[in-house]
Amino acid sequence: MMEWVKILCLVLLVFSFSSEADELMDRALKLMDETPLIDGHNDLPWQMRDLFNNQLNDVDLHRLNSTHTNIEKIQHGRLSAQFWAAFVPCDTQYKDAVRQTLEQIDVIHRMCDKYPDDFKFAASSQDIMDAFEQNKTASLIGVEGGHSIDSSLGTLRTMYQLGVRYLTLTHSCNTPWADNWLMDTESNPVRNIGLSEFGKQVVWEMNRIGMLIDLSHVSEKVMNQVLDISKAPIIFSHSSAYSICKHKRNVPDDVLVKVKTNRGIVMVNFFNDYVTCNEHATLSDVADHFDHIKKVADASIIGFGGDYDGVPRVPVGLEDVSKYPDLVVELLRRGWSDNEIKDALGRNLLRVFRDVENVRDSLRNTKPDDKPIPLKEVQNPCRTDYGYSDKSSSTCAQSFYPLVLVLALLNKLL
Repeated sequence: MMEWVKILCLVLLVFSFSSEADELMDRALKLMDETPLIDGHNDLPWQMRDLFNNQLNDVDLHRLNSTHTNIEKIQHGRLSAQFWAAFVPCDTQYKDAVRQTLEQIDVIHRMCDKYPDDFKFAASSQDIMDAFEQNKTASLIGVEGGHSIDSSLGTLRTMYQLGVRYLTLTHSCNTPWADNWLMDTESNPVRNIGLSEFGKQVVWEMNRIGMLIDLSHVSEKVMNQVLDISKAPIIFSHSSAYSICKHKRNVPDDVLVKVKTNRGIVMVNFFNDYVTCNEHATLSDVADHFDHIKKVADASIIGFGGDYDGVPRVPVGLEDVSKYPDLVVELLRRGWSDNEIKDALGRNLLRVFRDVENVRDSLRNTKPDDKPIPLKEVQNPCRTDYGYSDKSSSTCAQSFYPLVLVLALLNKLL
C-alpha cells in the first residue's frame, strides 16, 4: 500500500511541475504576443558570405539548417525584430572594408526582398511596430566595426542613407580614432588613446543623423568617454555583465550605472565565453546576467543580444533563435514581473531608439560635420591624399616603388 502512495505522490509532483511549466510558457508567449522581441545582434548575413559568397539565390532560408537562424526558427522563437550585422573582418581595414560592408548591407536588403512575407525592412522605431502589427520580422541593419567607414564621416552618412541604424565603434581591432576591448587585456598596450578628437566627431555626427552608438567591443575608456559626451542614449548590442564573467568584452558595474543615467541599454550576449568565461554554459547562466544587470542598474536598461551565427558556442537550452521563449520562462520563474519582461523584450530598445530619433530631430538645423580626420592619423601605403593640403607620398605605387627598384637590382645580380 505504501508503495502505491509513493508512486501516486511522485505522479502528482511531476504533474504539478509540468503544469507550472506550461503556465509559465503560456504567460511568456502571451507577453511576446503583446510586445515585440527585439534582438540587438545576429550574424546571419556573414554566414551568407562565408557559406555562399552572398549568392542568396542559391539559399533557401526556410530550409537552411547549418545556422542558428532560419525563418522557421525565427517564427518559433517569436523574434519580432532583428538588427542584422553588416560585419566584415578586421583584416579588411585599410583595404576593401567599405566595399565589403556595402555588399553586406546589400545582402540584408535582398533578404527582405526575397522573403517579403517574413521580413520587413525597418529603419525607425515606428517601422518596428508596423512590422510587428503585420506579423513580420522587422529587419534592421547594424554595421559592426568602425573600420567599415574608413575614418570618413561622409561614408558614415551614406551608410545611414542606405538604412544602417547603428555603428559598433570598433570590432576587435583599433580604428585610427577608437580603441577596442583588447587594449584592456594587455599590461602594456601599444596605445591608449581611447577616443580621439575625430572619434568624438564620429559620436556627435551619429547623434546628429540619428544613428545608434554601439559600444560592444570597445575599450572601457571608450565606453566612459562616449557615455560622457553623447547627446543621445547608447547601446551595447551584444555584451554581458563583467561581474558575472570577467571577460573584457563585458560591461563593468560602474559602466552599467552610467548606462542607466544615459537611459541606454545593454543587450545580453549568449556566447558561452562571455556568459561563464569558459566553453560551457546553460540558459540559467544567461539569466544570471539579466538578474545582475537588473540588480546593479535596473530592468529598464536590459535587452536581448544573442549574437547568434557569430559565435562558435551557445548555451545548452539556447541552441538557436527558436529558444527565446525558454529564456523568458526562466526569467518569469525567477520572479520577473510582466512589465520587466516587456521592457527587456523590446520596450527598452524602442525607448532608446525613439530618444535617438528625438535628438536627431532637435539637431536638424545643425550642419553636417565635414572636417576630415587629420591625414597623419590615417596614412597608410594604399591611401591617397586628394584634398589634403599637407600632401604625402602615401599612395601604393609611390610606397612600393623603392621595393620595385630593390627587386629589379636583385634580379640583375642573380
